Amino acid sequence: MTVQESKYKFNTAVILAGGKSSRMGFDKQFLEINNERLMKVVIEKLKNEFNEIIIVTNKPEEYRDFNCKIISDKIKGMGPLSGIHAGLIESSSEYIYVMACDMPNVNLQYVRYLKGIIEKLDIDVCVTMSRDGIEPFHGFYSKKLIDKIEEYLSSNRRSLNGLILISNAYLVEEEKAREFSPDLSMFLNLNTEKDLEEFFSMNKKFQ
Repeated sequence: MTVQESKYKFNTAVILAGGKSSRMGFDKQFLEINNERLMKVVIEKLKNEFNEIIIVTNKPEEYRDFNCKIISDKIKGMGPLSGIHAGLIESSSEYIYVMACDMPNVNLQYVRYLKGIIEKLDIDVCVTMSRDGIEPFHGFYSKKLIDKIEEYLSSNRRSLNGLILISNAYLVEEEKAREFSPDLSMFLNLNTEKDLEEFFSMNKKFQ
C-alpha cells in the first residue's frame, strides 16, 4: 500500500460527544483538565496521525471555534452506534478511528498497530477484547458497515458490542494491547467525579 493509499484509507478520526453524562453530573464533552478543554487536547494529539477530525455532537453550536468537521447523528437517540454511523457517512476515508469525548489517553502507537492489522486482513472492525469484554472505542470501523448499522438500528437494536459480534471483526487480545498500554489506561473513560479524582491523582501533570 502506498503512502497516498494509506492516507485515504485511514484519514479520519471520529470523536463521539453525545450521551447523557448522567453519572458525571455535567456534560462530559465540556470536561476540562488543567483549565483546558479535554476535547482540544485530544484533538491536537489525533492530528499527529489523522488529517480529518470529525466531532459528532448534539450541541454543534459549542464547537464554532474548533477547526474540525462538526456533525450530528443522522439517526437520533440510538446511542454510540448513531454517532459511528454518522461519522462513517461523513468520513472522507474508508475506515474511521473512533474515540469517546471522555477518553483522555490517546495511544498513537496502538493506532498504528491497528492500522497494520487492517492492511493485512479483510475486516470491517478492529477493536480490543479485554477480560472485561469488548473495548469498542480506540478502534477502527469501515464504511462497509453503514448499511449493516442502519438495518441493525431499524430493528431497534442499539448495542455497539452486539453489532461488533455479528460483523467481520478482528479482536485484539488483551495481552497484546498491554504491550502498548500496560495498565490499559488507553481505554479509560472518565464517567464519574471519582474517575476524575483518580485520574488527577495518577496524572499530576496531564500531557
